[in-house]
Amino acid sequence: MTTIAPVKDGIANPAPLGLCAFGMTTVLLNIHNAGYFENSSMILGMGIFYGGLAQVIAGIIEAKKNNTFGLTAFTSYGFFWLSLVALWTLPKLGWTTAPAGNAVVAYLAMWGLFTFLLFFGTLRLNRALQFVFGSLTILFALLAIGDATENKSITHFAGYEGIICGASAIYTGIAQVLNEVYGKTVLPIGPVNS
Repeated sequence: MTTIAPVKDGIANPAPLGLCAFGMTTVLLNIHNAGYFENSSMILGMGIFYGGLAQVIAGIIEAKKNNTFGLTAFTSYGFFWLSLVALWTLPKLGWTTAPAGNAVVAYLAMWGLFTFLLFFGTLRLNRALQFVFGSLTILFALLAIGDATENKSITHFAGYEGIICGASAIYTGIAQVLNEVYGKTVLPIGPVNS
């Protein structure tokens, strides 16, 4: 009689990489939004390499693991960071004009809508991801409102909310790493009973 052994994919969980890349870049950008320092090459570098490329890599690995949600989220937000850096830098390089009118408001609103729709997927995953996506939806809404009204107080408030959002993503990523390393729940993420 032949025994069939289950096949293990042998691929590490890419979610902690994607979550930490998103979280750390989000925290740094929102410290700027809160008014603590100017936008600089530090934020641009994080946006390209960690928030951008690392999340795209995590998303591609999620595809290999047959995780459509992870593929869609990490790849999309990786390209969000790359597109945001492009919005800031391409006009300065003289390659195009800066967004005019409510173009940035539309950009932020579309990302907010996308995030809100992905939030419904987190209802089957865990409470930590629900918080990340819920707070990110609020962040995009606040940034869009702040940009539409040109109200710096709203943008500064969004910065503080964004720091919380980014920190929650870092927590969720590190929790997954530590829980796997120790083989038990070290940092809870609140699994959902499906």
